[in-house]
Amino acid sequence: MAGLAAKFTSMRKLGLTERQWREYLGIEARTLGHGGIKAVARAAGVSEGMVSAGVSDVESGGLDDLPAGRSRRPGGGRKKLADKDPGLREAFAGILEEATRGDPMAEVTYCSLSLRDIEREMAGRGFACGKDTIARMLRAEGFSLQSPAKVLEGKKQHPDRNAQFGNINAKISRYREDGEPVISVDTKKKELTGPFHRAGQAWRPAGDPVRVRDHSFPDKDSVRIVPYGIYDIAANRGFVSVGVSCDTGAFAVNAIRLWWQKEGSLRYPRATRLLITCDSGGSNDWRFRLWKDQLAQLAEETGLVIEVCHFPPGTSKWNKIEHRLFCHITRAWRGRPLMTVDDAVAGIAATATSQGLKCTAVVDGNDYPDGIEIPGARMKYLQDRVIDRGEFHGEWNYAILPVPRPAPEPEPEPEPAGPDPALLQALAALAGIPAPRALLEDITPAWNAGREYRLALDRGRERLRPHGKSYRKLSDEAVLTAAACRIRLGMTWTLLGRLLGVYPSSISDQARWAIPVLGEHGITAQPGTPRITTARLAGYAAAAGITLTIPSPPPRPAKCPACKHPKTTTCPKLKKDAHYSRVTTRDHEGRPARRAADRTGGGQTGHPLPNNRRLHTRMKSSPKKLFAKALAITRASGA
Repeated sequence: MAGLAAKFTSMRKLGLTERQWREYLGIEARTLGHGGIKAVARAAGVSEGMVSAGVSDVESGGLDDLPAGRSRRPGGGRKKLADKDPGLREAFAGILEEATRGDPMAEVTYCSLSLRDIEREMAGRGFACGKDTIARMLRAEGFSLQSPAKVLEGKKQHPDRNAQFGNINAKISRYREDGEPVISVDTKKKELTGPFHRAGQAWRPAGDPVRVRDHSFPDKDSVRIVPYGIYDIAANRGFVSVGVSCDTGAFAVNAIRLWWQKEGSLRYPRATRLLITCDSGGSNDWRFRLWKDQLAQLAEETGLVIEVCHFPPGTSKWNKIEHRLFCHITRAWRGRPLMTVDDAVAGIAATATSQGLKCTAVVDGNDYPDGIEIPGARMKYLQDRVIDRGEFHGEWNYAILPVPRPAPEPEPEPEPAGPDPALLQALAALAGIPAPRALLEDITPAWNAGREYRLALDRGRERLRPHGKSYRKLSDEAVLTAAACRIRLGMTWTLLGRLLGVYPSSISDQARWAIPVLGEHGITAQPGTPRITTARLAGYAAAAGITLTIPSPPPRPAKCPACKHPKTTTCPKLKKDAHYSRVTTRDHEGRPARRAADRTGGGQTGHPLPNNRRLHTRMKSSPKKLFAKALAITRASGA
């Protein structure tokens, strides 16, 4: 018996299948004859039923009919629960229908219950089945365990999204064929240094995990690092500048500068151009002035033509640095906290892949304050002489030139404002100013200083930017001449507006600041000088030997016969209130008599207002105030 057991032990080590092992035991039992089944079962440590089945298979030859790879005939083994209990599938289908989520018309649906939840639901309905049975039934229904797939980019995609992708790929191909550097840049997720949790697992002694805080609130000792990455597409090399300040355009460009100084210039010694691909947000946003200003400085330092291509909004995950560098850095950091900045740098430097990726990391300890503004004059200079925008979406595709273009031709001076110079000379002669241009040169400093002082008082601060050139209806010489005519000839602003071809307010608003300055230079009103009106102007000019053409006044609009309303041919709409109607109606009926009384110096007897035309004027400007005033008048008069 001991020899038989040793024999079976040696045969078991050969790795026989269940079918081969059963058939072998049956052959040995038949060889021993009567009592062989019991002896073989004891020596091999198996049941007598297994040895008896092997003898039957050998004698009947049934094993020859089995297909390759099978050890038993079909129908053997324990029956499945779903086959033994017909109601099990129906109950399972009911639970799935209640827990299935998603669009029923779509092919993608999912179950909101776990295997254990479904097991408890089935037990509550009187069916005892394990999670393995439930998993097998779920697979039979077409379900599988999956995680969400990040493939949706949002509904509002730019119409030129695919065209910009093709443009970027074409430029990358041309640069690589020419041996010029192509880099993909972006800012990785900011991280806190200290004992903070990080996703992932790492090999450690059993029962000794790294203990971290149960929250991620920073404290005074924590430092927020800002990793800015540069991925060299052709060389499959990464470079990360780890900053400890703000993520600004200056920090991003300085990271590119460090890459060029430490690796790029050595790897591409004959490079004349540099292509940068990046997304449309963050510190390298195409709308940020600081980003372009710093790129202009970098181009001037390196002598490279820096061409930038931005991915369309909402497509930053297509940037190559995202899935060729940053994902591997995250893997290198997994399962262990970043206690210091050096730990973060060491983890980045240790990043490597089987495809040959290697990474360099440096610390940028400079301070990059946020909120730096680039003046408009600087941006205008960059737009005119440094930035070369592409034909296709110039806001996404542009080149920064190392040598500025020649300065553009200066803009032509605006057309001289004001009326005919001969008319100005005639008006100046009437006002007693023989040389208005010389007078203008004398008073200009004091005039401008007074104007700036008054404007500063009005706005409460000094001017933020220099006053630019703008078109004005009247030149300074015309304003000066009009102010002198107002002082010495008493000409009205309406008459001056007719002569100069502008509105009266266009003259008065500017000339009122020149009148005090002219008074300091001896141009004041002369005692006894007659007031020049439109009727007297032609005769006064002829007596002085000056030819002056006076334009005819514009036609007046039609007026209402009752109230002489100047805007329409009908009276204004009056409210239907009794007090309001009584006062306004009386105002319409008594208007001719009051006008006659006004011309003779008298007023309307017994009425609180000596001149009721004010009531009509207020009615046109503010009906609510008119009604309140009319109500007060009515109550005071006892009407």
